[in-house]
Amino acid sequence: MTTRHLPATPAGAAEPDASGYRFDRFRTALLVDDLTFGRRAPGPGDPVPAFDLPTLDGGRFRSADLGALPVLLVFGSRTCPVTESAGPVLRRLSAEFGTRVRFVLVNTREAHPGDRFGQPGTFAEKWSHAVELRRHHGLTFEVAVDDIDGRLHRALTPKPNSAYLLDPAGIIRYRAHWANDERGLRAALAGQVAGPGPARRRSRAMVGPLMRAVGHLPAVVRFAGPRVERDVWRAAPPLAVLGRLSRLFGWLPTDWRGVAAAVTLAGVTAAVVGLLS
Repeated sequence: MTTRHLPATPAGAAEPDASGYRFDRFRTALLVDDLTFGRRAPGPGDPVPAFDLPTLDGGRFRSADLGALPVLLVFGSRTCPVTESAGPVLRRLSAEFGTRVRFVLVNTREAHPGDRFGQPGTFAEKWSHAVELRRHHGLTFEVAVDDIDGRLHRALTPKPNSAYLLDPAGIIRYRAHWANDERGLRAALAGQVAGPGPARRRSRAMVGPLMRAVGHLPAVVRFAGPRVERDVWRAAPPLAVLGRLSRLFGWLPTDWRGVAAAVTLAGVTAAVVGLLS
């Protein structure tokens, strides 16, 4: 797709902290930052930061005109193992709530850029990455494209696969760290459409979503390139070990392979400790 066919990106100069947003190599500091929201991160009860993004179908996704329905805003990228795990979740939730909630996936920077599918350097490349993301997951709901420096993503603090449930006025009613937390998202959506709103305002699930994502890491490596695995070994050796072990359980559903790998590693470690003690 050539640049002349692309919609204009939001006006305004990039903000000062945009430097470093489009990293080329995954690092330990990025992993640590991914695991927590900062104290000043927008959360339930706060208005969503202003945005105006193009969607792949030629529309706009605007904070000033969200429409009459609540909105589930999800961030994701093609090289994010958690987004891989969240794809089926979002398709199921969209099938269940799609007539009562507006679903929008916002394409972000690549979580694990590799030698075959790297970090986009232009908006045209980012647009093509969003097209690939939609195709890969078979999404039938809206996919929007953040600007090249992730203005909206950074405004909400850049987590690779976070989700926000907004009311039509743009107030955040629920925040999930990981969009593959199906139970938490389903309860929040049901509470919002039935009223008066989600019983819980946040999803605090952490270990479960990450373990479900581990089994998807080998597929990300195959797609994006072997550099991804080398970067994970440097940045997070325990995750790299689990990702490698998860390959032994190809007969299991992908979401279960990380758990199987963790149980195996724990068993082997206990056996070795027992032998040495």
